[in-house]
Amino acid sequence: MRVTASAISLNVADIAASAEFARRHLGFTEDMKLDEVVSMSRPDTGFQLVLLPTGLSTFRPTSMRGHDADGVLVVLVVDGIDDEYARIRSEGVPITTPIETEPWGERYFQVTDPNGVVFELVEWVTEPPGAPGEGS
Repeated sequence: MRVTASAISLNVADIAASAEFARRHLGFTEDMKLDEVVSMSRPDTGFQLVLLPTGLSTFRPTSMRGHDADGVLVVLVVDGIDDEYARIRSEGVPITTPIETEPWGERYFQVTDPNGVVFELVEWVTEPPGAPGEGS
């Protein structure tokens, strides 16, 4: 298999609110808007963030058509996590999970967009378990 692109598609009740949150606070840009569907990206993420209206008639699998994007974490690995935390707070974004460092070296915090999509910003302050070179 050769993967040529990747996307995360999320069902949300208010596409405009999620798109504005991703644009304003996370630096995504709108690449396509077709009816109510919005596709966004950042040149450094390697994926498209696609926002779909909950209940879209063409959504598959149909058993998930009416579900919202709850229980999903969109994780962005960043440099300068403490600076990002300060920036997000200064923009008035409510912090879902305050910044903390896990014993395995993951320093992170979480914010939630108006539709309940949780974005987690992470910086590895030590190499993650299983990283190349570990145990050498």
